[in-house]
Amino acid sequence: MEFLGPVFWLLVALGLLVTFHEFGHFWVARRCGVRVLTFSVGFGRALWSRKGGDGVEYRVAAIPLGGYVRMLDEREREVAPEQRNEAFNRKPLGQRAAIVAAGPIFNLIFAVAAFWLMFVVGVSETRPVVGPTTGLAAEAGLQEGDLIVGINGQRTESWTHALIGLMKPALDRRSVALEVEDRDGGRRVVQLSLNQLGADFNEERTLESIGLQPWRPELPPLIGEVVSGTPAESAGLRAGDRLVEIGGESVSGWRDIARLIPLLALDDQQRPQAVEVGIERDGRLLNKQIDVEIRQGRPVIGIQAPEPDASVRAETDRAFVVLRYGPLEALPQATSETWRLTTATLGILGRMVTGSASLSNLSGPITIAQMADSSARLGLSRFLFFLGLISLSLAIINLLPIPMLDGGHLMYFLVEWIKGSPVSESTQIAGQYIGLFMVIGLMSVAIFNDILRLIT
Repeated sequence: MEFLGPVFWLLVALGLLVTFHEFGHFWVARRCGVRVLTFSVGFGRALWSRKGGDGVEYRVAAIPLGGYVRMLDEREREVAPEQRNEAFNRKPLGQRAAIVAAGPIFNLIFAVAAFWLMFVVGVSETRPVVGPTTGLAAEAGLQEGDLIVGINGQRTESWTHALIGLMKPALDRRSVALEVEDRDGGRRVVQLSLNQLGADFNEERTLESIGLQPWRPELPPLIGEVVSGTPAESAGLRAGDRLVEIGGESVSGWRDIARLIPLLALDDQQRPQAVEVGIERDGRLLNKQIDVEIRQGRPVIGIQAPEPDASVRAETDRAFVVLRYGPLEALPQATSETWRLTTATLGILGRMVTGSASLSNLSGPITIAQMADSSARLGLSRFLFFLGLISLSLAIINLLPIPMLDGGHLMYFLVEWIKGSPVSESTQIAGQYIGLFMVIGLMSVAIFNDILRLIT
């Protein structure tokens, strides 16, 4: 199931997004009077196909990483004289450009729709309340409990927004102004000197490099409940026991428990191993050897934290929020989210081209499958965010001026508009080879990154 879950949700996500993308090409082509021959979700051998009453062959193919709409075109086959007015190549330049651009535009529409529905349903967010600070964050005067409400004048609702707002200035080594709110509601502006980041800065650990971490409630290391049928119950742990050490390391709160169990529960081959736990019960110290189970990819022993007291509940209420809007209010929120993610994605892509951002930001099908599975497990709103994010990424990638992609065709159309005649067939063929090489190169880097994430 650990393998089938990610594969299933990857197929669901790609099936939806590819179908919508190709439907954009299909719908606009039909509106422009172009005859569509094939509508395929996936490449390669057809797993299923049917010829519709409109003369289009609809098919689902074996390789789900894309799709295509095949149109009548004199450059591919001989066309009967009475059908030439339905050929793609005979249409005006504006119509051909609209047909090609329709796929990415439909992905953009899908992203806005997904974010809109996410906000209507309601999405739980972790607000950017700061935990213990170090390094540049501490030097700037940020303190535990501060809430980051804005970065350079842009409102931040979540840690995702804060990370997006900090990453580009960090890559550019620019200082940023943070508006923060303390526990008493007082607000102030602090300058975060990101120009002092070292040459070893890694954008995958932006918050850690700055000295920031999200606030988490600190609970005493008491066992609130022992889950029935788990290793903790078998080892004789009870509700009310106080954990004093795990694997020889002292424990001061549930943050230590959450850190140490995953750290010590797996051997060098990532296999579960028993953990030595010291507990205090009725004034006596006891040592327990506890086996570990792997559930949903995480090592667990089967204990739960105690109920938080009133002060911790108040802090938790401040740190977590459900963003939910009415249907009309959700539309500008969805548009704003789309714009924020679009500018962030373009910013990272541009910096990867110039070398100021690492190619490790590229993710392939393995990482996307894992993201699809984890977001689906977290509920509808999180899966909608994932769909919107991937749909937006597909729109941006397809608009890149790379031959083979929609953006490459639009680049040819731009040249045709400037010089008044189509790009030569030999140039287009050469461009296809260059585009194929570039796409294979990008995919190779993305898959290599996926493998590195799995083994490190």
